[in-house]
Amino acid sequence: MLTDDLLATIRSRAARHDAENTFPHEDLEDLRAAGYLAAMVPTELGGAGLTLEEMTREQARLAAAAPATALAVNMHHVWVAVANFVRATGDDSCDFVLREAAAGEIFAFGVSEPGNDLVLFASVSEARPDGVGGYTFHGLKIFTSLAPVWTRLGTFGTDASGAEGADGPLNVWGFVTREGTEQVGEWDVLGMRASHSLGTKLDGAHAPADRVVRRIPPGPTADPFVVGIFSAFETLLAAVYTGVAERAIELATETVRKRTSLKNGGAPYSDDPDIRWRLADAAIQLDSVRPQLVARAREVDAGFEVGPFTLPRFSAVKSRATEVALDVVTKAVRVSGGGMYSNSNELSRLYRDVLAGLFHPSDDESVHGAWANALLGPVTPKES
Repeated sequence: MLTDDLLATIRSRAARHDAENTFPHEDLEDLRAAGYLAAMVPTELGGAGLTLEEMTREQARLAAAAPATALAVNMHHVWVAVANFVRATGDDSCDFVLREAAAGEIFAFGVSEPGNDLVLFASVSEARPDGVGGYTFHGLKIFTSLAPVWTRLGTFGTDASGAEGADGPLNVWGFVTREGTEQVGEWDVLGMRASHSLGTKLDGAHAPADRVVRRIPPGPTADPFVVGIFSAFETLLAAVYTGVAERAIELATETVRKRTSLKNGGAPYSDDPDIRWRLADAAIQLDSVRPQLVARAREVDAGFEVGPFTLPRFSAVKSRATEVALDVVTKAVRVSGGGMYSNSNELSRLYRDVLAGLFHPSDDESVHGAWANALLGPVTPKES
């Protein structure tokens, strides 16, 4: 869907938005005009009908042009992917997401909270029943990408009211508009600056009954909605950072062919065996990520049953992609010389942008914890 000309135009703006710390409104409008916001909406509902596997390729290409733009729009695509995942199970509770995405609404991700490392499994925000099946949400969400432009926010909070006979607290998931929300904080960060992933204060944001999609107990769950979030979020994030790494190798390759060595009689650095080894090493690392990414995306497209290794596998692809991307970009910087230290060099920006991958869930510690639990079971409590 993304033509080379469109990507070139988007790339031409990326440095300016990074330097000025501005949101790429023009990019979003160009992507909307290309039908990109409805890329994964089924054709019968007005979209292009792309699979998640196809979407990972498009997002990697977009990230190679403008990482922050790709990261921002990624969150919209996550919700569309979740709606597709739920729909494939025969559940139409999220079909409104697909219809509204096709109609031009922009979906954002209001999940992360300060100090909450349970992420999808519990919320410190409050969900208050309105008495007619809907809820109002109260609390602070952080890292809300697309903060200046979203029109729909998927979020969740805890209902501890015991309403409707609940015998314990419930995680309530719903979609709200901007009414009852406030954009808070500043976005003056190291990299991915144009994503403008500001905080969002929820103060009575209302999800009517037909926009409340889940009321489920806290903790790990095999519910398709939550599994859909986890699998789509991790897969599409992996695609973004894979695209960043691919661009870094492309830039480094161009650079070492142009740089010459006075020590070696003016020979290009591309002839230097150490440079060749380091760049090849980066490419070999990255080559291992794409097959894993494709495999996870195909699982989602085909549908799967949740087993003990299902969620760990999705967290693993995100972890591997972000960690490899960081190492690949670092190696690209090393071979490219001191010129890349200038902020005018694209590699300098990619070096800052790629660091953001360390902070998205699942972090490396939780990935290893999940795999250890799947392999060995939980840690046995010590007797006091």
